[in-house]
Amino acid sequence: MNKKTTLLFGIHMHQPVDNFKEVITHAVDVCYAPFFEVLSRHPQFRFSVHCSGWLMQQIENDHPKLFKTIVELAAKGSIEFISAGYYEPILSVIPSQDRVAQIRKLNDDIEKKFKQKAKGLWLTERVWESSLIPDLCKSDIQYTVVDDYHFQSAGFNEDVLDGYYMTEEGGKSIAVFPISKKLRYALPFSSVESAIKDIKSYTREKDSAAIIFDDAEKFGMWPGTYSWVYEKAWLENFIQAVLKDEEIVCEHYGAYLQAHKPRGIAYLPNVSYYEMGEWSLRADDALKLEAFKEEMGEERYNKDGVKFLKGGIWKNFFVKYEESNRIHKRMLELSQARETVQNEQFDDNLYKLQTNDSLWHGVFGGLYLPNLRDNAYTYLIACEALRYGNQNLIIADESEMDGYTRVKAVTPVYIFRFDSKVGGQLTEFDCKQKCFNWQNTLTRRKEAYHEKMLKISSEQENMQESHALDGIDTIHNIAHHIEEEVKEALVYDWYLKNSFIDHISDKSITLEAFRHCNFKEYGDFVNQPFTHAVHDSKIIFQRDGGLYIPQRHTAHLTKSYTPQNEGLDFVIDFNTELDYFFNYALELNLHFAEYEKVTLNDETISQGGKKEKTRRIEIKDGYLNKKITLSVNAQVDILYYPLKTVSQSEQGYDLTIQGLSIALVLPFTKSFQLEGSIKVTDV
Repeated sequence: MNKKTTLLFGIHMHQPVDNFKEVITHAVDVCYAPFFEVLSRHPQFRFSVHCSGWLMQQIENDHPKLFKTIVELAAKGSIEFISAGYYEPILSVIPSQDRVAQIRKLNDDIEKKFKQKAKGLWLTERVWESSLIPDLCKSDIQYTVVDDYHFQSAGFNEDVLDGYYMTEEGGKSIAVFPISKKLRYALPFSSVESAIKDIKSYTREKDSAAIIFDDAEKFGMWPGTYSWVYEKAWLENFIQAVLKDEEIVCEHYGAYLQAHKPRGIAYLPNVSYYEMGEWSLRADDALKLEAFKEEMGEERYNKDGVKFLKGGIWKNFFVKYEESNRIHKRMLELSQARETVQNEQFDDNLYKLQTNDSLWHGVFGGLYLPNLRDNAYTYLIACEALRYGNQNLIIADESEMDGYTRVKAVTPVYIFRFDSKVGGQLTEFDCKQKCFNWQNTLTRRKEAYHEKMLKISSEQENMQESHALDGIDTIHNIAHHIEEEVKEALVYDWYLKNSFIDHISDKSITLEAFRHCNFKEYGDFVNQPFTHAVHDSKIIFQRDGGLYIPQRHTAHLTKSYTPQNEGLDFVIDFNTELDYFFNYALELNLHFAEYEKVTLNDETISQGGKKEKTRRIEIKDGYLNKKITLSVNAQVDILYYPLKTVSQSEQGYDLTIQGLSIALVLPFTKSFQLEGSIKVTDV
C-alpha cells in the first residue's frame, strides 16, 4: 500500500485595524473573493482559515457576497477556523489578562458566525514564547502553528518536521505544528507540478504531514500574483491536482491532531521566523548577519547553519524604535488602568490599540506608515479620555520601565507628555476631541535595506528581473527601480525627532544643514537626561551641562512648561560662562495626517523654507480644522522642512512625510530667555 501525505493547508487573513477602506476593498477584489470563489467549486478540499476579528467584521458588513461564500464553505465542512487575538496583537507583548480576553473574544465570534469551536491558534507573526502556553490553555486552545525555523533553532533536523510535537510550560501543554519553509516559498510561486512534488516530499511515514499556513495575501495581493494565481489559473489547477492525486489527503489541523500521535516533545526558544529576527536588529548588525550567512553559503546554511545563525528577538523592536516602545509602554499603562476605569468601551479601545502592525517594521511599512501609528494613538487617546474625563492633572511616573521619569499633563482638552531621559522634550501632544497626536513623528534611521538600495544599478535590475525557474518570484526577490528623490532623502538623525529640542549652534545652522542634520552642535542638551520638578501647574526641567569648544565650558539650561486649556506656555533660560556668538535653535517636530492640507503662514510646506525675524507663525491643519499658533517674545528666524523617511514595501521604496520640522533660531551671547506659547484654535 502506498504511503500517503496529509496536506494541512491554512491561510491567514489580516488587515490592520482601521486600515483604509480602499485597501480592504482592493484586498477583497484581487485576493479574498477570488480565492474563496475558487475553493467554493471544490468543497471537498479541506483547509484552515484564520481571519482577524476586525477584518472578518469588515467583510461581513461591506462584502456580504464574500461572507456568504465563507459561511457556506464552513457549513459544508471545508473550512476549519483558527483563533488568535481578536485584533491581531503579538500575544507575547500584551498582558496575560488581555491575551485571554482577546482570544476568547475571537473564539466567541467564530462560534457565533460559523458554528465552530476554535481549538487552534494562529500565532501572530509566529512570535513564540513558552510563557504563552498557560494562557493558551486557559483560552481552550489545543494547538498552534509556528515555522519549521522555530524547531530548527531548537536543534531539530528538517526531515523530522512532518508532524506535530507537544510542548509545555509549568505543566500546561499544547501541540505545536511546524510550518514548512519549503512550502511557504513554493505556494503559489512554483509551478503546480513543482508544488505537488514538494508536498509529496514529506511522505516519510504513514502519518506524515506537509504543513503550510501562510498569508492569504500571497494569493493575489502580492506583486504579480493576481495574474499568476487567477488569470493563469494556478490556484484552480493546484486544487484539482491535489484532489486527483491519490497519494495526498487533505485534512484539517484539528482532525489530524485527533487522529495521529505526536512526534515527541519539543522546547522552542523565544523566536519568530528568520526574517523577523533579521529585521529586529539594528541596521549594521543586520548587515553583519547577512554577511555571515553569505560567507557560510546557502548549502551549508540550509544543512546546519539554520540551527545556529540567528537574529534578534521580536521585542528588540522596542529597543530599535523609541516610537514603538512609547506606544507599547503606554498600552501597558492603560492595561493596568482597566480595573479602575471599568468601562467596556475602554477595554475595546485598549484591544484595538494592541494591534501589532504599528509596532514593527520589516518588508512591509508597519511602524513607518504614519496612518497605522495614528490609528494606535486614536485608541490610546480615546482610552485616556475615558480614564481622565475633564480633570486637570500632572502625573510623574516611570511607566516606560527604563528608570527615567515621564511627566504627563492632562487638561480637559489636551494631553502633553514630556521625557526627562531626553532633554525634557515633548513626546506626546494629544488632542482629546480629535483623538490625534500632533507629536506622532518618526526619526530618520539607517535601515539595512538602504545599503542594498544604494547598490542597485540598472544592470543589476535587469539581471534580477526573475529568479524563478518555473513560476514567479516571491516578494523577497523582486527588484525595484530607485528614484533619485528617494536616494536624496536618505538622511539619518542622531537624536529623536521630538519637540522642544535645544540646539546650541552657530551660523552653520542653515535650512539645508537643518534638513540634513549636519550643523555644528556645541552643547550636550539634545539627547541627555534632565532633572524634573513639578510646582503647582508648572513642569520644570533643567540640566547642568556643557559647551565643547573644544574643551568643556559649563552651561545651564532650564525650561518650564505650563499647560493651558488652549495649549501650552513655555519659558527657556540658558546661561554659560563662555563669551561667544551662538545661535540657539529650538526644534519642534509636528505630525499631521494630510500634509497637502497643511499650511505655514498660509503657504504650503512643499520643500520647506525660511521666515526671517518673526515672533509668530501659524500652522493650519486642514484635516482636523485646527490652527496651531506658535508665538515667542523675541524675533527669530524660522527654518522648516517636511520630515521624510525612506522605507521598503512590497511595491518598492516609499518616501513618506512623517512630520513638519521647525527650528526657531535666536542669536545670543552667554545667555538668553525665550518665552512663548503654543495655542490651538478652530479654523
